[in-house]
Amino acid sequence: MDDDARRVLWITGGGSGMGRAVARTAAAAGWAVAVSGRRAEAVRETVEDLGGAGLAVPLDVRDGAAVTAARDRVLAHFGRLDGLVLSAGLNTPQRRWDDQSIATFHDVVATNLGAPATLIDASLPALRATGGVVVAVSSYSGWAFHPSAGVAYSASKTALGSLVRTLNAQEADHGVRACHLCPGDVATDFLRQRPQVPDDAARALMLTPEDVARTVQFVLDSPAHVRIDELVVSPVTASAGPRPTAR
Repeated sequence: MDDDARRVLWITGGGSGMGRAVARTAAAAGWAVAVSGRRAEAVRETVEDLGGAGLAVPLDVRDGAAVTAARDRVLAHFGRLDGLVLSAGLNTPQRRWDDQSIATFHDVVATNLGAPATLIDASLPALRATGGVVVAVSSYSGWAFHPSAGVAYSASKTALGSLVRTLNAQEADHGVRACHLCPGDVATDFLRQRPQVPDDAARALMLTPEDVARTVQFVLDSPAHVRIDELVVSPVTASAGPRPTAR
């Protein structure tokens, strides 16, 4: 199938973890995929895994001018945009008022909230043209407050839910749909940003990146008249133990 006949998905945070899994799942489902992330080599590795169905677009999502240039590159290559998955995220082990750096606070908020707003704004004209869908990969702590997620992370992920709601309220006439996706614990390298890094036994009970990717694909492939406003996915073991925190 030619690229012109395929739905096109742009993924941020696609160099590893959930973003990479989303890229693989979407490509297997027949989507053409543009993959962005800060680490150029990791982004290229993801695209190589797709067997020619992808475009590597290295990007620091905090850089507004770079986002615009990346958007232009995606549209120049594929000619359209049907989906946007926002999977880039940041946290810090210093998560409390008594140990956090305010500079790091602003960096976390810029990555988790400012960057998604910038990417949505840049992508909206193309998404309006196709009745596209946005999936904002948030966190369980963006759905239900959890103190261990941290000041900056909790604030930014909670606000991401409002970002999605305003998008749905204001862009429905264009057929644009958005989902606030809130995973519980996921076994990815993101766990290294926790104050206490979970061991292998703990990781074995968590969601996998592929679990999240299947959930994202469900949202992407839903009919045009169906909008999944918010979706929470958690490991089954969470019901018997401590409440899920952040991805």
